[in-house]
Amino acid sequence: MPTTLLAFLGACTLIAASPGPSTVLIIKQSLHSRRSGFLTVLGNETGVFIWGVVAALGLTALLTASEIAYDVMRIVGAVVLVAFGVQALRQARRSKGAADDGGWESTGRTGWAAYRAGLLLNLANPKAAVFAMSFLPQFVPEGAPHLPTMVGLAALWAVYEIGYYGLYVWFVGRLRAVLSRAGVRRRLEQVSGGVLLLLGVRMALES
Repeated sequence: MPTTLLAFLGACTLIAASPGPSTVLIIKQSLHSRRSGFLTVLGNETGVFIWGVVAALGLTALLTASEIAYDVMRIVGAVVLVAFGVQALRQARRSKGAADDGGWESTGRTGWAAYRAGLLLNLANPKAAVFAMSFLPQFVPEGAPHLPTMVGLAALWAVYEIGYYGLYVWFVGRLRAVLSRAGVRRRLEQVSGGVLLLLGVRMALES
């Protein structure tokens, strides 16, 4: 069991280190405040746990078996990504020409909005559901009860990623003096918005 857990945590590290929409959103939200960034992480990991439980119950198999259901989720996910991208670009545009008053917290989102953004982005991604279904069963030891073990692994996965992505939030906070400058933050909003837009378009075009 300890060997299995070490292998599982190693795999979780590789997954978290792979850049994706969640990473972009977490960094984007952390530009506003550590609180927004961390609550976005909590929302994202709630989604990770939910997909893990769904996979443990075998419900994600229904998603992969139905091409229509998968395509609907894919389009919804693409719309969510594009919406977040447009929002970031609009925020960057609104801040253009504004005085740098050091208001690191003043432009931050409410706690619920930040949490909801992380949760929505994860739940709207059909790839996250399919991945959970294929990933978690590999680490269920032979003879172990399937459902509680997978639920436990899903919880461990989510908690581990909270710590991992929390380092991103902390690191952005450490660079507060630089990133709180209006011009720097505006450029980062533009970059994150463009990346989210591209990811949304790519998801929409995937077959």
